[in-house]
Amino acid sequence: MKNLIIASTSTIYGSNYLEYILKDVDLLFKSVKELIFIPYARPSGITYTGYTAIVKNALTQIDIEVKGIHEFDNPKDALKIAQGVFVGGGNTFLLVNQLYEQGLMNILKDRIESGMPYLGTSAGSNICGPTMQTTNDMPIVQPPSFRTMGVIPFNINAHYLDSNLTSRHKGETRETRIREYHFFNDIAVLGLREGSWLEVKNNRIVLKGLLQAKWFVKNKKPEELEPLIDLSSKFS
Repeated sequence: MKNLIIASTSTIYGSNYLEYILKDVDLLFKSVKELIFIPYARPSGITYTGYTAIVKNALTQIDIEVKGIHEFDNPKDALKIAQGVFVGGGNTFLLVNQLYEQGLMNILKDRIESGMPYLGTSAGSNICGPTMQTTNDMPIVQPPSFRTMGVIPFNINAHYLDSNLTSRHKGETRETRIREYHFFNDIAVLGLREGSWLEVKNNRIVLKGLLQAKWFVKNKKPEELEPLIDLSSKFS
């Protein structure tokens, strides 16, 4: 049974790290005493140790001990017996490259599909879909593949932004970029706005938070989805 939270972001404006979603994270990891954090996405180039310290500080509030995967001599073996995993945000290209380099992508997928609780934010959410191709990040490294875990049947566009009609900037919007993706790809895309997340329980995928999310399907008009919708109905 799958048990995930897939969040657009770790931090919303005016709140501390994970604060806005901490009650749900507490429920997700209710049986977890020690959590493995994967810091590979390294936002702003932060060190693995520095990034892990931020997560440790945030999760002390719910009495969870956090250990960075880089602290283990054998990351593969550590992941195989992990009670729960959190993959943080940052650069998705860097995250995916490291997961492949360390041989962890398929192990993580298998553990999630066997019921291990998983939290992903931003880049950690992007890897839950079939591919990472709808990330907003710059390709600062070249991973061996864009294929990711596919534990949900659609791609995520985290930090989804709506067009600002009053802006003087007339370049490509996020919606335009997703349409460009659909010129060549068929996988549906969910634009997750800041403060929104998905709760995945087995095959049920429910939109949480106060905001709508934007649903993109190839050759169809984008659709606004209301909170509490079960997205698994899109595939039944």
